[in-house]
Amino acid sequence: MVLAAESRIKEEKEDTNVGPPNIPRHPEVLARWDPAKARRPDIAEAPVFYPSLEEFEDTVAYIEKIRPSAEPYGICRIVPPLKWSPPFRLREKSIWEGIKFPTRVQDVELLQNRGPVKQKQKKKPKVRKRKRSSSSKRPPSSVPASVSSPEEEEAFGFNSGPDFTLEEFEKYARCFKESYFESKEGNAPSVEETEGEYWRIVEQATDDVEVYYGADLESKVLGSGFERGETSGWNLNNLPRLSGSLLSFERGDISGVLVPWVYVGMCFSTFCWHVEDHHLYSINYNHFGEPKVWYGVPGTHATSLEKAMRKHLPDLFEETPDLLHGLVTQFSPSILKEEGVPVYRAVQRAGEYVLTFPRAYHAGFNSGFNCAEAVNVATVDWLSHGQNAVELLSEENKKTSVSHDKLLLGAAYEAVRSLSGGGGDSGKSLAWRSFCGKNGTLTKAVETRLRMEEGRIKALGSGFNLIKMEKDFDSNCERECVKCCYDLHLTASGCNKCSPGEYACTKHANELCSCEGNDRFVLLRHTVDELRSLVRALEGEAEHLKTWASKVKEPRGFDLNLEYQVDGEFDNTSDARHDASMLNFAAYVQSSTGTIIRN
Repeated sequence: MVLAAESRIKEEKEDTNVGPPNIPRHPEVLARWDPAKARRPDIAEAPVFYPSLEEFEDTVAYIEKIRPSAEPYGICRIVPPLKWSPPFRLREKSIWEGIKFPTRVQDVELLQNRGPVKQKQKKKPKVRKRKRSSSSKRPPSSVPASVSSPEEEEAFGFNSGPDFTLEEFEKYARCFKESYFESKEGNAPSVEETEGEYWRIVEQATDDVEVYYGADLESKVLGSGFERGETSGWNLNNLPRLSGSLLSFERGDISGVLVPWVYVGMCFSTFCWHVEDHHLYSINYNHFGEPKVWYGVPGTHATSLEKAMRKHLPDLFEETPDLLHGLVTQFSPSILKEEGVPVYRAVQRAGEYVLTFPRAYHAGFNSGFNCAEAVNVATVDWLSHGQNAVELLSEENKKTSVSHDKLLLGAAYEAVRSLSGGGGDSGKSLAWRSFCGKNGTLTKAVETRLRMEEGRIKALGSGFNLIKMEKDFDSNCERECVKCCYDLHLTASGCNKCSPGEYACTKHANELCSCEGNDRFVLLRHTVDELRSLVRALEGEAEHLKTWASKVKEPRGFDLNLEYQVDGEFDNTSDARHDASMLNFAAYVQSSTGTIIRN
């Protein structure tokens, strides 16, 4: 990497908040466009879809419709019908001119080519702490894997920048781009020319280029760009909780997952390679302004991207093995292509959506001033991806943003209601039924989870008592494994003697303690027999369907922590909860698996 003498973007005054009211800071841009050395990647375009007005009416159904042809690309672009033109509320004068938002500083030339932090010996300025959390379900300490920590941002150049109003930021962004490209309105560089220059800076920088990005802005900062009263499913405030989206079974308002985040960009501001929390779908809407340029790698090649980046950035990965969780490292699509990794490009203009698929790595940059908004969604086909994400994050001791088992069971309960006739013959009810049956996507997901937990309980041996999990075990607080952060909605192990109040997943139950006697236990929301019965209900077996349907009569009115008993096997009273002789482990395993586990 070649670094020139100091030629960073400089501000007229050292204090980032000085200057007359409503007058933005005017950057003195010393770096300049070098078109002769453009590095624009030669890669294929991601698919573009143009839904009709009729197709546009059902957002989740449309995502499911285009998935088979779009998912192999990792990302796709969706151009709404001409009549779709939602009001942009952030243009209101009181917001546009009156509310400030925080920014991050990005040194574009260091996004790919930089040495390990320990070699930099750079004084660390203060960083604004930003976390993704819910209103009540996820405590502030719960930071999902794909959100960069303040320390990571600080180390790699994503420090806190000045606060701007939208009006100020627009002026600053336009001034920067005009100065950098030495252009005026009417002869601005094309998106392709801007793209070539961006990758020249990232790959072969000769100057320092510093930009600001208003990224991950929570609703309490500027609010959503969509009107709250707009009922369309394409309003990102509504999308996560639409019928058919499994996130509708999560009660907490998890910021950035169920509640959209806003992004205010300028030329060269960057979103680095990452996958979504829990390998969810994401959808981004460009409200206004200049295009965003995206790059995507299909989820089937996620491991190939990771291997390629480790190969070319060995020092960074040696120092930070989970570097990709930080969202602070960019990497050339051209190099990925040379390494045999399929990578695709999309140019998202104002008024268009970009959809990313489960475990699809994506990255990109802004070609100029714009404002976008993004949120997550999960269709039923996501379940297998989500389960895979849970296991991968557990191996890395990373938290999940949502309870996968809660979403899985919520979907199963809703499907049971539809199969039993509780949903009538509506399109949504018929859609739920399509995921059931012996080979249905949902049936397979529940059966896979059953086999997984059955095997783990069997492997524990006979030193645990099996106890019915209390209804509100995780209703008001997060419950996760103390060893690997695995979510404990379905099962949890503990010890009354040495670890009261601490719980582990069934993978790590034996690592929690080595106590003997009747103190160790496993809490079960549903026994293996109950989960088998649920699978048979989803397959359509009448007796099991009738049993489960009696528990889920009202649409979404049922309790996701519902208690379900088979033949009175469990006593749900709080006194019995601590009765160590409630259920003999070996007898349980014999009845559930046909095998007696002995010491």
